[in-house]
Amino acid sequence: MLAIADFKTQVDQACRAAEEFTNIYYETMDKRRQVLTKLYLDTATLVWNGNAVSGSEALANFFAMLPSSEFQVSTCDCQPVHEQATLNNTTVLVVACGSVKFDGSKPQYFYQNFLLTAQTTNNNTVWKIASDCFRFQELSS
Repeated sequence: MLAIADFKTQVDQACRAAEEFTNIYYETMDKRRQVLTKLYLDTATLVWNGNAVSGSEALANFFAMLPSSEFQVSTCDCQPVHEQATLNNTTVLVVACGSVKFDGSKPQYFYQNFLLTAQTTNNNTVWKIASDCFRFQELSS
């Protein structure tokens, strides 16, 4: 029974982290994009519609070239990732979807998933993005 209680605690932690993270991430993307890379590990990777970007400087350059945005998240889900798969790092998979309107274009649906890892310094835990995958969604007719 202890294992189930531990897993429930991990799921609750993942849900709180995911909700807090998505609020911060999309607000930062829309309003303070110049500091968005602070949410990423220095070694983080981004795959944006099949285009790979890796490292802080490349991420900063990529985000700077995007037009201004208005994200609307309609669904967010998460799950803890088993520590055996992440070298004992506390990791959460976060999936978000919704719509985004970039300046000069019509709204588009998107799907984005993040692998977040807990970084603890001075008894303070901060979630950082280790991996980010963004994809526009095409509706089939």
